[in-house]
Amino acid sequence: MRYTAWMLLAAGAIAAAQTPPVSLQAPAQPQAPFQPQPQAPKPSDAEQQDLMTAVNSSTNSPVDLLRSLEAYLQKYPNTVQRPEIEQTLAKAAIDMRDNPKIVLYGERVLSRTPDDVLMLDRVSQALLALGGPDNAKKSLSYARKLEDIVEAMPPPTGSDAAQRQEDRDRARARMLIVQARARGVLGEQLEAEQLAGRAYEAYPAEETAREWAETLLRLGREQDALIHLAEAFAVPDPRTTDDARLKDRVRLGELYSKLHGGSEKGLGDFILEAYDRTSSIVDLRRKKLAALDPNSTAADPMHFTITGLDGKKLPMSSLAGKVVVLDFWATWCEPCRAQHPLYEQVKKHYGSRDDLVFLALDSDEDHSVVAPFLEEQMWDKHVYFEDGMGRLLQVSQIPTTILLDKHGKVASRMNGFLPEHFVEQLIERIDAALAEK
Repeated sequence: MRYTAWMLLAAGAIAAAQTPPVSLQAPAQPQAPFQPQPQAPKPSDAEQQDLMTAVNSSTNSPVDLLRSLEAYLQKYPNTVQRPEIEQTLAKAAIDMRDNPKIVLYGERVLSRTPDDVLMLDRVSQALLALGGPDNAKKSLSYARKLEDIVEAMPPPTGSDAAQRQEDRDRARARMLIVQARARGVLGEQLEAEQLAGRAYEAYPAEETAREWAETLLRLGREQDALIHLAEAFAVPDPRTTDDARLKDRVRLGELYSKLHGGSEKGLGDFILEAYDRTSSIVDLRRKKLAALDPNSTAADPMHFTITGLDGKKLPMSSLAGKVVVLDFWATWCEPCRAQHPLYEQVKKHYGSRDDLVFLALDSDEDHSVVAPFLEEQMWDKHVYFEDGMGRLLQVSQIPTTILLDKHGKVASRMNGFLPEHFVEQLIERIDAALAEK
């Protein structure tokens, strides 16, 4: 959550304090004679005004926001809005990478909402960064809690299942690394090595391989550490940096030379073996993710397979050589409703050409709402779900119209809805794409 959202969260605390909660559950038993219920305490007008002033004076800066809200809490230490404000402060501290204040406010948030995934993640790492055995013990506890939450999650489903599984595996590996480092601080080196090994199994990457090697070095198992240093250097990992790779290479060379009489002879073959080994591991992982979502590895819209409202699959590759118009819309989108008759005008203009395809791609998370919506609006039911293509094409607003040329490349993009010129512009762009060889 970025800074603007924090401001809204802080300001929204005022509205929450002013609005009594509404219950949607009918009583199961006959009600007792009416008795006035005590109302939740409300902040005073002066307190509300001071909070708005604190938020509005922060000039889009998390530093200013943190300072202003801390001053506000000093003035109103018993404010009923303290939980919301402390959550905002914790997130501002995260953005500033201020470890002491991440711990200060993050632990307060966790005392009220112990399953807050973001806070468990960042507080556990901040505690470890602060150092010391007491902080390591608390870091270990929070990291273990988050690992348990991740493991208890049901298998992801839907168009973004692969990405969600990827995020979960990275989070679990990150928490295992935190636990390994905390165990190391506490002098429990064998446990640290086992946790680091589990982190690499959960998410094979440069960081997890390097951490495993470090724990092995502390145990004096240099030959085993050398294997994992080579894996850290060789593993295909788009998230690592050139600086990290260079450091891995230096450590690898130093340790290899130490174990081979001061020479790096044979190191190249050793690294190639590590590359082959890690590539196989990463490839197997990609195949498992692809089983959750075949589109997860697609880097081109023409490699996608989309699902129709009737459940039938349409491989985009079957449209090769045609101009394809992608209409990204959703049932909740009012501009989409206004654009729809204009979009239909464009389709009618071209009739039934065999070199042009119009695809209506629904972006609703809940697919069950689409069929009733089409029925109610009396729209054509020849609709597909976008199945992750919006993420690939970076669709950030609805409606969006994207034109793919005969080679499957993006030829045009119309973000949002421009009613005055929509029909003319879309026809002009389709004509240009059709004219290309």
